[in-house]
Amino acid sequence: MYFTDRGIEELSERRGEESVTIDWLAERLREFVDMNPEFETPVERLATWLARLDDEDED
Repeated sequence: MYFTDRGIEELSERRGEESVTIDWLAERLREFVDMNPEFETPVERLATWLARLDDEDED
């Protein structure tokens, strides 16, 4: 189990029944980076990964 799994589990337990839009998520990510600029690169990587999930493999 990764350390981050605890946060992911808490997110699922606390907000698992909610529906959110991508715009809402994007705004929360922006707010998080504004408060924690040292996490800009990991948040950018996560956002890019999420944005490209449906892209076909380039192999």
